[in-house]
Amino acid sequence: MLQNSRLKRAGWRRLMTACGFPANDAMHDLLIACYSEKHRFYHSLDHIDACFRHFDAVIETAIYPNEIELALWFHDVIYKPFSATNEEDSAELAKAFLLENKAAADMIDRVYDLIILTKDHAAPQMQDAKLMLDIDLSILGAAPHIYAQFEKDVRQEYKRVPSFIFKKKRKEILRTFIQRPQLYNSSYFYERLEAQAKRNLKWAIAEL
Repeated sequence: MLQNSRLKRAGWRRLMTACGFPANDAMHDLLIACYSEKHRFYHSLDHIDACFRHFDAVIETAIYPNEIELALWFHDVIYKPFSATNEEDSAELAKAFLLENKAAADMIDRVYDLIILTKDHAAPQMQDAKLMLDIDLSILGAAPHIYAQFEKDVRQEYKRVPSFIFKKKRKEILRTFIQRPQLYNSSYFYERLEAQAKRNLKWAIAEL
């Protein structure tokens, strides 16, 4: 069950008002519909719900909180498991939406960049970028049973991939994360999730 009020129509409208935009209810409906697509098992409304819960915990440390919220809404809106351009396509949709609403150019650039960062999760320098990536990767440091379900959900999204290929590719991805000196860039997430994330990744690699 979705808990965060930001997902609801009233929450969306509050964000639109804060940005100086009209209600844009049609876009809210589109976002909800996209995250409810049947082929999504992890990249779903539950993921956005969790992102907003983590966002609420660190919102006071954000420089442009409305832009992070927009980026979180759009960052996985286009999701096709076998596409190499999901993040770019999602960022372009966000850009088109912001242009339509006559957002300032620097705002559009920042939202676009936050979404693109979630493609490779490279270590960012700016505060909002750190928060965006840490929120997106918060699942890695979740409780073991939640993380185990995450791995099952990812497998479901790639169920058409033969097992031996999936295991090989998944190991490669997980190893790139566990080999990083530090997974989380902000102190809030590092202190709370780093150690558990390393344990979860080791477990997942061993299970493969």
